[in-house]
Amino acid sequence: MSDEINPEEMKKVEELKKVVMKKILTKEAIERLGRIRLVKADLANQLELYLVQLYQTGKIKGQVTDEQLKFILEGLTEKKKFNIIR
Repeated sequence: MSDEINPEEMKKVEELKKVVMKKILTKEAIERLGRIRLVKADLANQLELYLVQLYQTGKIKGQVTDEQLKFILEGLTEKKKFNIIR
């Protein structure tokens, strides 16, 4: 059994993400996600996967606004912040 990711499976995942993002995000939220992707592609992918999971579990009701997306982003990036005390 191989742990390699099949290119066809990756393509399916990317298509699923695109469809779900168009369905659940407002126009402004889609634009913000695009800007995030330009600066931090890994964060954008993490955010998309998180949103897909929320959608699949039924935790997203209606569309996600730009403000809600910012709140989710804060939650995802907050874990990485730390203070250095000297």
